[in-house]
Amino acid sequence: MNQKIQAGQVNTTLSPLTRSVSQIIASNTFTLFNLVNVILGALIFTTGSYTNLLFLGVAIVNTAIGTFQEIRAKKQLDSLTILNQAQARVRRNGQEQMIPQDQIVDGDVLLLRRGDQLVVDGTVIGTSHVEIDESPLTGEPNAISKVPGDKLLSGSFVVAGHTEMVVTRVGQETFAAKLALEAKAEKVGTSQLLATINRIIQILTWVLIPLGVALFAVSFFRRGDYNRAILTTSAAMIGMIPEGLVLLTNVALAVSSLNLGRKRVLVRSLTAIEALARVDTICLDKTGTITSGKLSVNQIQSTGKYQQHDVEQIAAAVVYALNDDNETALAIKSKINQPTFATVTATVPFSSARKWSGASFSDGNNYFIGAPEFTFPDGLPQDMQTTIHQAAASGLRVLVVGKARALTTPLTAPEPVGIITIADELRPTAIDTLGFFAKQDVSLKVISGDNPVTVANVAKQAQIAGADKYVNMATIPDDADFHQLMANYTVFGRVTPQQKRALIAAHQDNGHTVAMTGDGVNDVLAMRQADCAIAMASGSDAASAIADFVLLDSNFDAMTGVLNEGRRVINNIESVASLYLIKTMYSAALAAIFIFLNMDYPIVPIYLTPVSAAAVAIPSFFLTLEPNFARVTGQFLQKVMTFAAPAALAIVIYTLGLTWLESLWHIPFAQTGTIVALLIGCVSYNVLFRVSRPFNRYKFAMVVIVGLALFGVFFVVNPLFSLSNLWDWHLFLIYAPLAASTVPVYLALQEFLGRRILAKINWRH
Repeated sequence: MNQKIQAGQVNTTLSPLTRSVSQIIASNTFTLFNLVNVILGALIFTTGSYTNLLFLGVAIVNTAIGTFQEIRAKKQLDSLTILNQAQARVRRNGQEQMIPQDQIVDGDVLLLRRGDQLVVDGTVIGTSHVEIDESPLTGEPNAISKVPGDKLLSGSFVVAGHTEMVVTRVGQETFAAKLALEAKAEKVGTSQLLATINRIIQILTWVLIPLGVALFAVSFFRRGDYNRAILTTSAAMIGMIPEGLVLLTNVALAVSSLNLGRKRVLVRSLTAIEALARVDTICLDKTGTITSGKLSVNQIQSTGKYQQHDVEQIAAAVVYALNDDNETALAIKSKINQPTFATVTATVPFSSARKWSGASFSDGNNYFIGAPEFTFPDGLPQDMQTTIHQAAASGLRVLVVGKARALTTPLTAPEPVGIITIADELRPTAIDTLGFFAKQDVSLKVISGDNPVTVANVAKQAQIAGADKYVNMATIPDDADFHQLMANYTVFGRVTPQQKRALIAAHQDNGHTVAMTGDGVNDVLAMRQADCAIAMASGSDAASAIADFVLLDSNFDAMTGVLNEGRRVINNIESVASLYLIKTMYSAALAAIFIFLNMDYPIVPIYLTPVSAAAVAIPSFFLTLEPNFARVTGQFLQKVMTFAAPAALAIVIYTLGLTWLESLWHIPFAQTGTIVALLIGCVSYNVLFRVSRPFNRYKFAMVVIVGLALFGVFFVVNPLFSLSNLWDWHLFLIYAPLAASTVPVYLALQEFLGRRILAKINWRH
């Protein structure tokens, strides 16, 4: 063993597929956004007006937050990586033992069971039938049967049976080390909000460069004042980029992720928080969500010439022959001791697609245990059918025990011996939890491999709306209209893994955002298809590997907090985003206009810094912490433009008017810029007042404090920000009526734009 380790034949920990810390720092630091800020900072530095460099603080903090959050997300992703997560079951020196996966050596014998993922390459040496899902490697979802001598590749999943494998490749030589597994690779999020914000920033970044160059050239050649040209051009360019919105989004998501961590929910992707907030349908597997998953044998009944003892002995023979450790097998084992049957000659393990398992013995008998619809597709005797229907209607799982001429698919000449009913207890908090989602306009679909009548009964006990609308998917052909099925039914029974995926895809085609919960291998395909995947930590490695959220305590009740957290973040960011885009819109418009005017752009960076901080940045951060659990509608741009466009247009009108007055009355540049900044603060305050509604004590106090802060900026500590003294009655006659007019002007423009223009635009995301 030591010789193999020294020779490098050990399964060394693979390099994570996420980016390294240095790559994350570099990608967040060396961006076009930061490059523009650095260049502007350098140009402002040459003017000697160092107070105008305060805007760089936002860029620095934004970069730090983005870097920190991505590094934190990387650690979460790496901790979820299934190739470094579980221990391996090996046989060494005739003894079965558990070892860390990085201690597997070439030549080890691995013991694999249903739900395990292979972490090294090897060859099957056991005699037990096993089925492998190689979909992460090949994209082919069908399970592949393996026999002794067949190759097994790392990254694939055991979906049926158990086997022994001799290790042939470890570490960097394995297939997983050479191929980025879909189950492990960092998931690319589909955040509508972040995509919209990033698209706005990307477009504006490229637009502001030529605008900035043109504005500087015009200003410099007209006035010959380098310092003023640099400062005014910088103010226009800085104003165009909603850097504060990026910072706010990063901070809000980081806070949300930390909150979820305290609730024992591991977030694999920050964009998943938004995805879940937009979810309108949750697809549940019965076991582990509605029920606890703890099974017990309820009743054993024989049929025909057989006795109850025969049913018990045959069921136990199959279960012990397969040596399964799933909940159903454990329930039977706890009820019946291992029988003394003939030697096992062959086994057919359970699979989600086949719905039965069996074993052949040296005395020539072939026994099986499984779902009635799959073991006897042509039907059972009437008395058994009645018993099965009654048991299913009571919420019990029904298994048929029988014998067959051959264990083929379908079974050859099956003969029923009896039935076993299995009870699964309802989770104590299931009714409250599922009722919460119903109140939040999230519809629930139960998709299970169990009997549809059984599942419908359990769903009814959990008070799920539409629980009486169920369908047996075993009777549905592959070419059926799955879109219509999802529209018409709530409960789906006897669903295969492929059908689960097809049902979710069809519902997505119908315009729904779907979340899928699961804990088993049979849920992997559906979870990969869903917009948001939620796994129980106690489930299989395969399910946790591709999940967006992992419930560390395997408690589905935690999802109520996750949904609320996601909705709170997204709704609040959408509400306050208009505060940031006001500056973007009026800065771009004024920059373009002043290129063609024989006037100076009346704003410098230091004027905007206190206004943006007092009226936008600080209150918007506190507003993102407000509880706002309404369903996310996805109308981000429309919401933003309803508030931002009228405000930006008002500021453009006031700025042009004041610039004209400056030229007409020869008002000093500093006084004009101060009054413009004051009016920007007043208009921003109007928008803040409206996005803060409905008011509570907290928000009312915040609005009052912001008003006092703006007053202090312009009338108390104005010298700190190079603002002119406004305690002058000549200036008062100018700015007082203009400041008072900001309310009716804003409301009039909002009415005009909202009713006449915005309502006619089809905002697309």
